[in-house]
Amino acid sequence: MLEATDLHKTYILPHKRVEVLKGASMHVDKGERVAIVGRSGAGKSTLLHVLGGLDRPEAGEVSLGGQPLYAASQRVRTALRAAKIGFVFQSYHLLPEMDVTENVMLPAMTGVLKITRAQMRERALALLEQVGLADRATHMPLELSGGEQQRVALARALINEPALILADEPTGNLDRMTGSQIMELLFGLSCTRDLALVMVTHSPETAALCDRVLELHDGLLASR
Repeated sequence: MLEATDLHKTYILPHKRVEVLKGASMHVDKGERVAIVGRSGAGKSTLLHVLGGLDRPEAGEVSLGGQPLYAASQRVRTALRAAKIGFVFQSYHLLPEMDVTENVMLPAMTGVLKITRAQMRERALALLEQVGLADRATHMPLELSGGEQQRVALARALINEPALILADEPTGNLDRMTGSQIMELLFGLSCTRDLALVMVTHSPETAALCDRVLELHDGLLASR
């Protein structure tokens, strides 16, 4: 499903050069759940952004279903990302001026699915029901709790029916009980939909729920 080979990523700061990825490689099979762990500042979020086509590496390649991301044009890369990947971030990233349903619909507005706006809305409402927020469909994001906003973000990640979910500390802003509920929902949906999941987490308990755990250390990935 996902193949990353020899990824290198460096940031140039005012007084130093920071090598974040130094040849990191990994693969994820269809339906497999993989946790990425490591100390703060190790580059886990950077790795996730590179895997998702959001941040270009200086060297190396990422392939989705055999299709290379970075050898492709920006247009093709954007289309691949929209069609195959759903993102769930720590900070929800909901647009405050749009209601909950419209926020869920956003990725479908790229035209990847070739469906009408009415069909997008129907799909968004069905997803909101799956995540337990059917009664919040017309609410604005700021009217929701943190856990509810993350449920909306999860529904949004699923609307284009991706094969892969990339999750960056999805429970980092939530209390323990709410975080457990979100993880139960995320793992449940990944199982029922046979989705691959790559998740950055600081929680050993969450990492232990995955099929594999990889540690990012000194720019490289190794099994833990």
